[in-house]
Amino acid sequence: MKLDAISIITADMSAAVQFYSSLGLDLVDGGADAPHTEFSSGSLRLLLDTEAVMLSIDPEWTWPTGGHKMSLAFDCTTAEAVDTTFAQLTAGSAGGAGSDPVAGVVHEPWDAFWGQRYAVVSDPDDNYVDLFAALGSPAQQ
Repeated sequence: MKLDAISIITADMSAAVQFYSSLGLDLVDGGADAPHTEFSSGSLRLLLDTEAVMLSIDPEWTWPTGGHKMSLAFDCTTAEAVDTTFAQLTAGSAGGAGSDPVAGVVHEPWDAFWGQRYAVVSDPDDNYVDLFAALGSPAQQ
């Protein structure tokens, strides 16, 4: 047995597709107007489903309440890429000049005590997405 996919329920499929596309995931099925969308990241899939899909599976399904839902973490490879990705997602440049930000700011990039450059944004459904990379030299740690 192996973990194959992570599923996220979204209230705004179009915004969620834009957000996860901006993170470099490969759209393999569905899209902005679909009730179900799939992205690929190597051997792991990210699934997006609308509330209607969830209600078709479980008619008593309701949105979670009471706090933080989940968090995903993306290895950006370099500290510079953490900063660049954070800036693109939160300044709107991921969607082109003059576009709205695709992510909310949770925590701006910082050098974490555990030896990584780290930042946290939120997706359109307020799920946290961590951006990280190992700091290069011991002097940076």
